[in-house]
Amino acid sequence: MGKIVKSNQTHRIIAIDKGESAVTIRHLKVFIAVAQTGKMGAAAKELYISQPTVSQVISEIEEQYGVKLFERLSKKLYITKEGRQLLDYARHIIALFDEMERNLSYASTHHALRVGATITVGSCALPSIIRRFEERHPTVTTQVWVDNTQVIEGMILESRLDLALVEGEVASPDLIVRPVLEDELVLICGPCHPFAGRQSVALSELSGQDFILREPGSGTREVVDALLVTAEVQITPLWESTSTRSIINAVKENIGISILPYELVKNEIQSGAVAGLPLASPLPNRTCSIIHHRNKYLTPSAQAFIEVCQEYSNLSTESFQTEEERQSSTE
Repeated sequence: MGKIVKSNQTHRIIAIDKGESAVTIRHLKVFIAVAQTGKMGAAAKELYISQPTVSQVISEIEEQYGVKLFERLSKKLYITKEGRQLLDYARHIIALFDEMERNLSYASTHHALRVGATITVGSCALPSIIRRFEERHPTVTTQVWVDNTQVIEGMILESRLDLALVEGEVASPDLIVRPVLEDELVLICGPCHPFAGRQSVALSELSGQDFILREPGSGTREVVDALLVTAEVQITPLWESTSTRSIINAVKENIGISILPYELVKNEIQSGAVAGLPLASPLPNRTCSIIHHRNKYLTPSAQAFIEVCQEYSNLSTESFQTEEERQSSTE
């Protein structure tokens, strides 16, 4: 029968002793470093320990579980199937441990919530959501990271974020997905483009057009690519950018056309800076969802943030805004 044993002072953690040895937080941190760097020497340098120590730690884990974690080929380390399985567990164990350390090291009234968002949500919805959340929970610090869908999903899977708002389909089965918002896409062109003023544009007319698109890996690009493939329309993007603002500015200058979320371009459409065009075959709406890892413990702060996101989906943007935001938007 296993017993509880204490590790050294550097890693204040307990481990289950299955016999003569035990896998500790220290073992898992060393293993993660080797998996991420692909070299024991690099892991040793990163952790400020010797390479023989790293090698010994990996051997102890392999002996404990009777599996091979890495294969060495041509002086390089390649993680095995069992190693990848352990890596997934190890990342979450370390994340939970670090979270425990943070929560126990600070006063109970001080918390940090790590929130991610894709670029569209981060530009449109997230500022109002964060403002409302912080009004209700002033002692919670929100740390925000905005990037494309692929990057944000990866950060959730690696436990570098607690929650995230993303658009489009979520690929990993390890993520819990809660739909929050509907996101409408629109075709835009410059005011001098031949499409401007048209009642509608057929999908076949998009072939050969100069497109300015979001980068591969973004939720918007995923939908656009799928739409064009289904319609058998081939294009070669003239520009690819992570910046929606640069895309809008390029469209204004008639450099090309684009497909973007309506919320990002509605002001430009309403002012006449760009033309918003319906397609003969309507563009599909996308669902914006809040996601977290299925093994993630949701703190009261995280649960409260989800509630604010759900409120946002039930209210119009105007009614959700604070008084200060409403006044600034009318100036």
